[in-house]
Amino acid sequence: MQYFLVKTEPDVFSIEDLKKRKTEPWNGVRNYQARNIMRDDMKLGDMVLFYHSNAAPPGVVGVCRVASKPYPDPSQFDATDKYFDPKSPRDNPRWILVDMAFERKFKRTVSLAEMKAHPALQQMRLVQRGNRLSVMPVTAEEFAVIESLGNH
Repeated sequence: MQYFLVKTEPDVFSIEDLKKRKTEPWNGVRNYQARNIMRDDMKLGDMVLFYHSNAAPPGVVGVCRVASKPYPDPSQFDATDKYFDPKSPRDNPRWILVDMAFERKFKRTVSLAEMKAHPALQQMRLVQRGNRLSVMPVTAEEFAVIESLGNH
């Protein structure tokens, strides 16, 4: 099993939204590095930290899991969608997604400030300066520390 973190703005799509829908395509990723992680690294059943960005405070609010194999993001072909990409050919799609399934919401948010201050999380990509990726791997240890913090 591998572990990841995905970021979303809670006013766009929150952990509560995922809880209600149970499963959701993780669409709209338009960064090649993040796309490659979803396409090449995420496997069915991998566990994912759910991070609310642009929130007060920003932080990890729960856990979801990868619920599908990678497949083309249909929004790239829809001219009415904000994620439309006219340069993405249907026979060789540029943008890929996976479905995410709700697992659990934490008792409390594990804030970015708390993660930056935690000794066991100093090497985590999320806390590194300049890291703006919306999808990133985390280690099993980082996942366990954050999950423990969120449930206490």
